[in-house]
Amino acid sequence: MLSTPELEIAKNVPRENCGAEEAQRYTRWLATHHYENFNVVSWLLPKHLHQDFYNVYAYCRWSDDLGDEVADGPRALQLLDAWEDELRTIYSDRAGPSHPVLIALRETIRAKQIPQRPFSDLLRAFRQDQRVHRYATWEGVYDYCVYSANPVGRLVLYLCGCRDDERQKLSDYTCTALQLANFWQDVSVDLQKGRIYIPIEELTAHGLSEQVIVERKFDQRYVALMKSLIGRTRELFTAGLPLSERVDATLRVDIELFTRGGLAILDAIESSGYNTLQRRPALSKATKLKLVGRALGGKLLASGSSNSSSVAVVAASGGMAVAAGEQTQNAARSRSIATDEQIRGSYAECNRIARASKSSFYLAFFGLPRPKRNALCALYAFMRLVDDVSDEPGGLDTKRSGLARWRALLDEAVAGRTSAHPILPALADTMSRYQIPARYFHDLILGAEMDLTVKSYATFDRLSEYCYRVAGTVGLTCLHVFEFRDPHAPDLAERLGLAFQLTNILRDVRGDFDMGRVYLPEEDLARFGCNQQDLRGPLTPKLRDLLQFESNRAWRLYEEGAPLVNRVNADSRATLWALVRTYSTLLARIEEEGFDVFSSRVRLSNAEKIQYLVVAGMSGWWNRDALAKRSGDRRRTGGVGLRRRAG
Repeated sequence: MLSTPELEIAKNVPRENCGAEEAQRYTRWLATHHYENFNVVSWLLPKHLHQDFYNVYAYCRWSDDLGDEVADGPRALQLLDAWEDELRTIYSDRAGPSHPVLIALRETIRAKQIPQRPFSDLLRAFRQDQRVHRYATWEGVYDYCVYSANPVGRLVLYLCGCRDDERQKLSDYTCTALQLANFWQDVSVDLQKGRIYIPIEELTAHGLSEQVIVERKFDQRYVALMKSLIGRTRELFTAGLPLSERVDATLRVDIELFTRGGLAILDAIESSGYNTLQRRPALSKATKLKLVGRALGGKLLASGSSNSSSVAVVAASGGMAVAAGEQTQNAARSRSIATDEQIRGSYAECNRIARASKSSFYLAFFGLPRPKRNALCALYAFMRLVDDVSDEPGGLDTKRSGLARWRALLDEAVAGRTSAHPILPALADTMSRYQIPARYFHDLILGAEMDLTVKSYATFDRLSEYCYRVAGTVGLTCLHVFEFRDPHAPDLAERLGLAFQLTNILRDVRGDFDMGRVYLPEEDLARFGCNQQDLRGPLTPKLRDLLQFESNRAWRLYEEGAPLVNRVNADSRATLWALVRTYSTLLARIEEEGFDVFSSRVRLSNAEKIQYLVVAGMSGWWNRDALAKRSGDRRRTGGVGLRRRAG
C-alpha cells in the first residue's frame, strides 16, 4: 500500500488488504469527516447510492491530496503513478488493490460497470498541475477541463445508470463551465500558487499581459476581460442545462441546482465589481451546496488550487466535494483583526442576546468556566439570529436575503473580517479557540432555509436530515467547546442534538402546524391513520399513538447519546448533564400529560432548570444517569434508523 505520511487523511486509513466492509466504513468516514466535515450525499439522493458516492468521493479526495498536499513535486508524481498502478489492478486479472479506498471503489466499479478512463483522466489532470502553470490558448484550457472536470460528471452519471453519449456530452458542458467559473472566482488564490488559468490569448485581446495579472493591476481592462469570460461560461452552462430533463426524476432537482450553483458564482463575481485579482468573491459554501442540490454535498469550489477545484467541479457535477481551501480558512481564523477590546464587547453582546432568549441552554451555561460560557453564548447568539430570520414576519425573498447575508457574514468572520456585525468578533474568536469547523454553521443556515420552503417531510430519514442541520450541528459545535478526546464523541453529540430537536417537535406540534409546518413524517401520519389537519388538535387516540411512537424514537436517541456526559472534559460534564436532564425531563413531562400538547404548551419552570444545574454541580453527580425517569420507569425503544454522520 502507498506510504503517505505526508497526508492527513492517511492517519485513519485501515490496514492494507482489509475487507470490503472495513474499507467502506473508511470511505464513509472520510466523506463525512475530512476537512470541514461537509456532507457528501444529498438528502434528495436515493439512499441505495450513498455508499457508491462515498467510495468515488474517497478516490477523488485521495487523488487530489496526492497531487496537491505533497509539497515535493517529483514525490507527488511518483505517488500519483503508484496510485494509478493500484487502480489498474481493479481492471486486470491480478490480485487486486491493497489500498482500502481502492478496495471499496472496486465494489462500486463492479456493481456499476464503470470503465477505468474517467478515473485515470483525473490523475492526468493532477499530474498536469505539477507541470503546467500557464495556458496560451482556449484550446489548452478546454483540454485541461476534459481531464480535470468532465470525468467526474461522467462518474456521477455512471453511478446513476446513465451511460449514453448524449447525456455525457451535456454533463461535459456543465462540468467545464463549473471549472471555468472556479478559475474566474479564484484568480487571486491561484496567483498565490503561481498559476494563471486565463488564456494568454484572451489577456492579449483585452490589452493585458501576464505581468499585469501577476502584479494584480485592476482596471477597466480587467473588468472587460471578466465580462467576456463570464459570458463565455454562461453559454456553456446553458448548453448543459437540458441534462436535468434527461435524467431520472429523483436526480432532476440536483442536476438543475448544481448548474444554478455555478451561475451563482458568476453572479457573485459580477456583484463584487469583477475584481477577482485582489480578492475572492464571497460566496458561502452553504449557498453553493444548496444550489447544487448537495447530490454529494461538501464544499463546492473551495478556495484552493486548480486541482482542488477539479474535484470541486465533481461536487457540482454530481456532488463530490473537496475542501482543500479549509486549511486556508483555518489559518485565516487565527488572524482575526478584531482588538481584544472589540472581542470583549462582542462577547458581552452575545451574552445579552442569550440572556434575553430565556433559553434552557443559557441557564445551563452558568455551570461552565467563563471562557466556555462566553463561547457558548457566542454560538447561541449566532444561531438565535439566524433562526430569527426564518421565523420572523416577512416575504420569502426577504428571508432568503437575510440568510444569505448571514452566510456572507460567517465567511467574513472565518476570514478574519469581523466588523460587519457586533457578534462576529466573539464568534470568530470562539471558532478559532475551540477549532470549530465552519461547516456546522453553514449546515445550520441550510436548515433554516429548509424551513422557508420545506413544509413537510415524507419520511423520517428526510426529517433526520433537517434535524441534523438545525440541531445535530448545535450538539457538534457545543461539543468542541466542551472539549473531548474520544473519537466517538461527535456521533454521541449529534444523537443528543437530534433527541433535543425531536423533543421540541413533539412539544410544538400545534404551534408548528399554525405556522404551516409539519415535522412529523408523512409516513408516520399514515401509519397511525392521521392526516396533517389532525395536528391542529384536539388530541385523539390515533394522535396519542403517533406521538408515543415519535417519543420512543427520541428516548432511543437520548439513551444512545447520554454516555457523552462522561466523554467530555471534566469542567463541562455538569453542564452537559443538566442539559440532558432538562430536555429528557421535558419529554417525560409530555408523556405524563398523555401527549396532550394541544391544550397548552408543556414546559419546565426556570426553578426546575436551575435545580438540575445545581444538582449537576454537586461533586460526582454527573456520574449518575442523566436521563429523566419515564412514567413507570419504562424506557421503550423504537426504530430510529438515523444515518450516523459523526462517528
